[in-house]
Amino acid sequence: MIRLVVFALLVLVLGYGFSWLADRPGDLSLIWEGQLYQTKLIVAATAIIGLVALVMVLWWLVRVIWTSPHSVTRYFRARKRDRGYQALSTGLIAAGAGNSLLARKMAARSRGLIRADQEPLIALLEAQAALIEGRHDEARAKFEAMTNDPETRELGLRGLYLEAKRLGANEAARQYAEKAADNAPYLPWAAQATLEYRSQAGRWDDAIRLLEQQKAARVIEKGEADRMRAVLLTARATEKLENDPAGARDDALHALKLSADFEPAAIIAAKALFREDKLRKAASILEQAWKAEPHPEIGRTYVRARSGDSAADRLKRAERLEALRPNNVESLLVVAQAALDAQAFAKARTKAEAAARIEPREAAFLLMADIEEAETGDQGRIRHWLSQALKAPRDPAWVADGFVSDKWLPLSPISGQLDAFVWKVPFGQVEGPIEDGAPASIDYALKTLPPVRETRPESPVNDHRIIELERAATIAEAARPPAKPATPTKETAAQAAEPPPFFGGRPDDPGVRAPATEPEPKTRLRLF
Repeated sequence: MIRLVVFALLVLVLGYGFSWLADRPGDLSLIWEGQLYQTKLIVAATAIIGLVALVMVLWWLVRVIWTSPHSVTRYFRARKRDRGYQALSTGLIAAGAGNSLLARKMAARSRGLIRADQEPLIALLEAQAALIEGRHDEARAKFEAMTNDPETRELGLRGLYLEAKRLGANEAARQYAEKAADNAPYLPWAAQATLEYRSQAGRWDDAIRLLEQQKAARVIEKGEADRMRAVLLTARATEKLENDPAGARDDALHALKLSADFEPAAIIAAKALFREDKLRKAASILEQAWKAEPHPEIGRTYVRARSGDSAADRLKRAERLEALRPNNVESLLVVAQAALDAQAFAKARTKAEAAARIEPREAAFLLMADIEEAETGDQGRIRHWLSQALKAPRDPAWVADGFVSDKWLPLSPISGQLDAFVWKVPFGQVEGPIEDGAPASIDYALKTLPPVRETRPESPVNDHRIIELERAATIAEAARPPAKPATPTKETAAQAAEPPPFFGGRPDDPGVRAPATEPEPKTRLRLF
């Protein structure tokens, strides 16, 4: 388009020039070697322009003839290169489809048509063909050769990383990932793998630094980066809690600013503040977290904030949590447990039954069993509540990759993934009741609850007392003087004269009764 405009402008300029000369006629005289040459000005200008055009055409012809060998060579070279790139494209498609024979054939053809130092994709095609054919040693050699070229270094490191993961060489995979992340922190696979490896080794500072590089390179979104940073800060705060409460407090509070609904950060921050005797601020953090989402660990931490509190004080703190989130299962369970510790059995039973009505699950029925044991000690009723707990759905827990943990962990012990634990009901639980009978229901459980026995089982002190009395009676009976033998009668004499049975005793038939003799004292034995 630009050339067309330039050509049009040039024609217009020439036309204008000729029109200007035509409007101003004149003669042009030239004396050369004594001869006078005279012509019109317009004719002279036309001749000069034609001469220039002729010179340009002659120069073009000479240039074409002079450069024709190079042009022919370049033509055939371009044609060969095009064929090579066509073979390379076909080979990569074949490798992606898993056609090793065609991929190997196209790799050889590409290497014959294109110089390998000019096109690094040939080495990639050969490595892919070797992987498809199962020649992993050859593939690793190709990837190692790629790492020596700055243009293909990242590609070679990724290939070596995947091979190391396939072989289970985690240390080698870690080194390849860290090397790639140091050279190019914008690579998602390298940064994520390095982040997980550094987290597994407890190198929280290095992991946080790498996360900042990812965020600066815009490899990871801001929201996700803030969440990951909160997890790393909470993990570092957990390690600092024992020896550096102030550092743990700062990390946990920073994590809460990044992710306000992150319960582990709130718990660690509160525990660190408790160690610094900042009870009011710690309680405020736990109350805010409880309002957002009640969690059993938050409730336990809040109720047992001060070790010197009495059971009644802990009950008041539990009731404070219930006031923040009324009619909530976790709130009711926390109050029920605190009431049980304070031996307020009526309140504990009422709250536990209310929790079971809202959500009949394992923890509510187990708590009912604990209340029954503490209040009545009736083994039948305790077993009844335990059987209901077996039928009820399981309680939520920290779950990651099928692994159930009683506490939050920053990494999954199965896959090593960061921030993998989720608070939910574990998978794989038995659906429905696991034994015959109706499913767990508080109304059904109360309806079928056996009555309390009138007599409670004897305590260990009474058992010892009974044993001592029976031993004393036995000793007194043994010290009593023997009674005079009675005069034998005819029946007793006949029985004494009767020979004993062949097998050494009387038959064990229950219908055969032994002769009446004076009962011997018996000692009552009890296992305790």
